[in-house]
This record gives sequence, C-alpha cells and structure tokens, in this order.
Amino acid sequence: MASDKARAWVERWAWILIYGGLLTLVLGLAARSSHAAAGWTLIVLGGVVAAAGPVLIYIRSRMQDS
Repeated sequence: MASDKARAWVERWAWILIYGGLLTLVLGLAARSSHAAAGWTLIVLGGVVAAAGPVLIYIRSRMQDS
C-alpha cells in the first residue's frame, strides 16, 4: 500500500521526466547541425529520460490505494 505522498511523488516525476526528456531531445535535434556529437548525445539522453516517464506512469498505475 502506497501513501498519497508516494503516489503524488511518482506521478510528479513521471511528467517531469517526460517533458524534460522531450525538451532535451528537441534541443539535441536543433544542435545536431552545428555540433553532431553533442546533438546526438542530447537526442539519446532525451529519449531515454522521456521513456522513463511512461515507466513511472505504469508503476503509478500498479500502486495500491491506501
């Protein structure tokens, strides 16, 4: 059983990771033309971070109500 505080924490971080990852991915796409290595690093990092968000949404959906 998860507390309300724990569920809110997971939900908050899920959306922070999704939006932060997508922002990083877009910045990588923009930087790719001027500096390829930095651009691809940001694209990969942003994709991984954005993919972690739905994982937390899944974890939140499996949490038991208190």
